[in-house]
Amino acid sequence: MRLLVLGGTAFLGREVARAGLARGHDVVCVARGSSGQPADGARLVRADRDDPAGGLGGVEDEHWDAVVDVARDPGQVRRAVAALAARSAHWGFVSTGNVYADHSVPGAGESTPLLEPRDVGGEDPDAYGGAKVACERAVLDALGADRVLVARSGLIGGPGDTSGRTGWYPWRFAHPAAPGQVLVPDDPSAPSQVLDVRDLADWLVRCGEEGVAGVVDAVGPTTTLADLLAVSREAAGPAATEVDAVAADPAWLSEQGVDAWMGPRSLPLWLPFPEYAGFAARRGDAARGLGLTHRPLAETLRDTLAWEETRPADQPRRTGLEDDDERALLAAWHARRGRP
Repeated sequence: MRLLVLGGTAFLGREVARAGLARGHDVVCVARGSSGQPADGARLVRADRDDPAGGLGGVEDEHWDAVVDVARDPGQVRRAVAALAARSAHWGFVSTGNVYADHSVPGAGESTPLLEPRDVGGEDPDAYGGAKVACERAVLDALGADRVLVARSGLIGGPGDTSGRTGWYPWRFAHPAAPGQVLVPDDPSAPSQVLDVRDLADWLVRCGEEGVAGVVDAVGPTTTLADLLAVSREAAGPAATEVDAVAADPAWLSEQGVDAWMGPRSLPLWLPFPEYAGFAARRGDAARGLGLTHRPLAETLRDTLAWEETRPADQPRRTGLEDDDERALLAAWHARRGRP
């Protein structure tokens, strides 16, 4: 199969290229190359998709059995499908669960109403969901529903997750800021879904091989924050069994300016807001019915930690707490609870 990856030099795109190569396919990646190099064996075609007149480096003159696109900019997507729709047998578009207008219902599915489409590019987080809606529509309008797989992904984790979300707790249990203690939110029943990037990538390639079409939520198995913390401690190795998870009241954490989900000065993977009760608890059965499978969470977190250990020590983390900050928060929480 001739597989074209629009992207291919960062996280999911690179993993899609790697999965295609592992399955014996001819893989070409179109990217600026500013995020790194594609997987060994893939051919990189350099092109700037932000340039409306720049084209796609000549790949629009070739024929493709499958295309995978991870773009978030509607303009990029429209230009790509205009150039490639007539030359591509199958199109896999990676969208997001952020396209939904309501995240309050656990177990919701693909019939949830969508946001209004927004013709906005760039990195504006407030426009992200609406922009992805516009991207989905552009692909479906150009190729038709029978040639398109739209995968509305949940939280994607695993080795290479530079957001720091899935690697934070395994890494912190392996490297506690305070001896024998790791600060966590006291929200054990909060839902959690982690989709291993390798499982998503392999599935996208297999869907291209088989011409699988549909619009589905591609999410990991639903578990709880308590289970994720337990598996994170296990992934951190035998020494972490002596490390306590110190559970602090979410309202108190918010009062201290600790953010939820991700970002600087945060504790990731919890959302203490009723309007997001279903954000990490989508049903996901439609994608599993189309062949999406999942490796054990322990494997994902163990491998993510192994990747985390290769990162430069002086590289700023995008998610989590600085050591001094976490020690101060732990001391303040213990003082509040009347403990030394």
